[in-house]
Amino acid sequence: MSRHPTASAILRLDRLSHEVRRAGKPIVLQPREFRLLEYLMKHAGQVVTRTMLLENVWDYHFDPQTNVIDVHISRLRSKIERDFGSAILHTVRGAGYIMRAEG
Repeated sequence: MSRHPTASAILRLDRLSHEVRRAGKPIVLQPREFRLLEYLMKHAGQVVTRTMLLENVWDYHFDPQTNVIDVHISRLRSKIERDFGSAILHTVRGAGYIMRAEG
């Protein structure tokens, strides 16, 4: 059985210092981006719905049609994937998002 690296093995998030690193390189995130990444990493390998993100990252309990998630996911993807050559944050059409290493 082959073993592939997990997203958390590729990306390091330090809750105390609020530092994020990938391949040893620091990634600067805004506070909301950090909370979003933290939630996605906590649920790595699981599909996370837009409603889950709204309720747990934004503390919203309404309006699942808002584009606030799309904007933040796009910014986060750009920061954690640009210049690294592999995707770890994936869209699951009609369901939400999943964080996992390509493999």
